[in-house]
Formats: sequence, structure tokens, C-alpha cells
Amino acid sequence: MKSSNSLFYLLSCIIVLVLLPVPSRSADPDPLQDFCVADLNATISVNGFPCKLASKVNANDFFFDGLTKEGNTGYTTNNLGSSVTAANVLSFPGLNTLGAAMNRVDFAPGGLNPPHSHPRATESGVVIQGKLLVGFVTTQNVYYSKVLGVGEMFVIPKGLVHFQKNVGTGKALAFTAFNSHLPGVVLSTSLFASQPSIPNDVLTQTFQVDDAIVNAIKSKFGS
Repeated sequence: MKSSNSLFYLLSCIIVLVLLPVPSRSADPDPLQDFCVADLNATISVNGFPCKLASKVNANDFFFDGLTKEGNTGYTTNNLGSSVTAANVLSFPGLNTLGAAMNRVDFAPGGLNPPHSHPRATESGVVIQGKLLVGFVTTQNVYYSKVLGVGEMFVIPKGLVHFQKNVGTGKALAFTAFNSHLPGVVLSTSLFASQPSIPNDVLTQTFQVDDAIVNAIKSKFGS
């Protein structure tokens, strides 16, 4: 009887495991066809983009050369000394529904990819050139960081604030990958650059500073 109960328990566990939903490895819904090249000019709005008619799809929809070009990291272009080239569904429509995207991130000496988050994707990356300090902060306010060299990888859990800074003597380059065709990005400066502007009294109370400081920060980011 005891053996029979054990067998029944084992079978019950197996059935529960089989019936439980299997977590998707992609942040986006699984595709229901081989491909769905985005029609970026479609007038209807869906969670993603409608598919281009198969008859209008061609080989170029599945290839993208944008990451071959070095970004402009000159401090006259931006005062951060970094440049992000995105290969997501907006620039590479063949990624639509496939749950994948990439970025090329170029750094001038001392350049910074400032604190930001990706609300829809986990990020992984590899250093191709130079030396980068990579760090992120958890929801428990724990800061993790490490200086990485060529060939070393990092991973940033979905939605967490993170940054990369060139701490080498020359240029630096990293390629990053995401499990979403449009990861989204929220910059730490968005609080001071939103349109319409967040009321000053919200920001002064949040950061415990006065109006003059909030206005000075907003003036830097165009809000």
C-alpha cells in the first residue's frame, strides 16, 4: 500500500510539472510563424508591429550592416563620450516577434554609457575593445560591478539600472544583446527631461533639494 501511495505521489508530481507553463526564454511572445518582418508604415497599432506581406519580403529584410559602423563618440557631439547604435525592430524590421535585438556601444577615452534601464529585456554583452567598468544596482540597492577586458562578458537582469564606463587608455567597444525585439530604454535623466515636465515640487521633495537645483538640472536636459 505504501509503495502504491509513493507511485501515485510520483505520478502526480510529474503531471503537475508537465501541466505547469514553461517560462519563455524570450521576453516577447513566441512567434506563430517562421517570420513576421515588421511593416513600420502600417496604420494599425498592435503589441509589436503587423507583418509585411510575404510577397513583399526579400533577403535584405533579414540582414543589417548598421553595427559595422563606428559611432560618433566625440565630446562635441555629446558630453558623455559614448555612442549607441541600436539594431532593434525599428532599424531592423526582420527582428519583429523574434525576441532579439543588439546594440553596438562605442566609447571615447573616459566615455560613459550613463545609468539607464531596459524595461522589457535582460541584457548580455561582450567587450570587443578596451576596458570597461560595468555596474548595476538591484531592487535591494546592492551595487555589483567589475572591470572587464576584451572577450569578457556581462549580464544585466531585466529592468535594473546599469551603466558602462571606459576606464582604459584608448577607445572601447562593446556589443550587447537583448531578449526583446524592442527592449526600451529609460535614462536616469528622464526625470528631468520628460515632456510634459514633472512638477518641481515632486522632484524637490524626492531628492531633498531646492527649486534652483532642480531647474539647473532640467536646463541641462532640455525640459
